Amino acid sequence: MLEISRLLADIEHSTCRISDLVKAIKEYSFMDEAQRQEVDVAKGIESTLTMLSHKLKHGITIVRNYDPNLPRVPSYGSELNQVWTNLIDNAADAMKGEGELRIRTMREGDDVLVEFVDNGPGIPAEIQTRIFDPFFTTKPMGEGTGLGLDTVYRIVRNHRGNVTFVSRPGNTCFRVRLPVRNTRI
Repeated sequence: MLEISRLLADIEHSTCRISDLVKAIKEYSFMDEAQRQEVDVAKGIESTLTMLSHKLKHGITIVRNYDPNLPRVPSYGSELNQVWTNLIDNAADAMKGEGELRIRTMREGDDVLVEFVDNGPGIPAEIQTRIFDPFFTTKPMGEGTGLGLDTVYRIVRNHRGNVTFVSRPGNTCFRVRLPVRNTRI
């Protein structure tokens, strides 16, 4: 009986986990929704964190500071989730699976500002001017395509926003600004 109870508890836990993942996938891909919509940025980031949890759970601490009054952003939500994915994935890679990633959202004038700050080794000054270039990568051959930050740059620009960064050892901060009102996407 004890073994059966333990198995039932495992099945229940697994079922809940699968349900959470399916929900995150639907939110991440904006399945069943119109392509362009008013997007809750924090919700998109949370879906992305769920999708990348396998990469983050073993040694990366996520510190969230979301503005609860942040306005929704008119956008292609699944594209914004690609931005969050690339920035979070790059931070995790830079920290080699151990460290702290701080994510903050706030309103700044007519924009929503999203910051991703990691405490990895930083981006060397001599390559900082090239990191948004297509096919530029610091990863060894076969590990990176060099398209992640180029994709981030193109998607954010397509949403009439901008992406900037500052980096030094122990502190790399990517800032994504997206207009609250945008009639041109």
